[in-house]
Amino acid sequence: MAGVSYGNRGGRVLVTKAAGKAAPSRSAEEVVRELKAARQPGEETYRERSLALHGLICGRCGREFAAANRHLLTVHHKDGNHLNNPPDGSNWENLCAYCHEDVHSRGLLGDYLEGTAAPPREETVVYRDEGEAGAKGLGSLADQLKKALEAKQKPRS
Repeated sequence: MAGVSYGNRGGRVLVTKAAGKAAPSRSAEEVVRELKAARQPGEETYRERSLALHGLICGRCGREFAAANRHLLTVHHKDGNHLNNPPDGSNWENLCAYCHEDVHSRGLLGDYLEGTAAPPREETVVYRDEGEAGAKGLGSLADQLKKALEAKQKPRS
C-alpha cells in the first residue's frame, strides 16, 4: 500500500492516500537530538527541581521510587498551567504514572456521572476516493459501505 496518513481535526478522521511517499531523510534519533537542542533553557529543569524538593515518592499513593525506575514518577502541575513553575515547587506534585492518569481522568468521569459531560462529538470517517473515475472527491465511509452492500445484494444476470 502506498503511504497512508491519518489526521484528526474537529472530531473527524481524515485519511489521505499518498502514492510514493519518500522515505524520511533523517533518523528518529537525529530528530530527537534536534528537539532537545531547541528546548528552551529551564524547560525541563522543573522536573529535576521537583524531584529534589519532594523526593522520589508519589504524593497520592505513597509509592517510593528508586533511581532505576524514577522515570515512572511524573510532575503534576496543580493549577494545570505547565508554564507556572515557581522555584519553591508550590505548583508541583510528584505523582506516579498511574496516579497522574487518575487525577486527569477524574474530572471527565465526574462530569459523565453527573450528566454534565459535553455531548459526544460526531465522528465521520472521510477519505478521498480516486480509484473510480466517477467517484472522485470526498465521501463518508458509511455511504461507500452501503453502496458496496447494495451492489453485492443485486442479483447477477
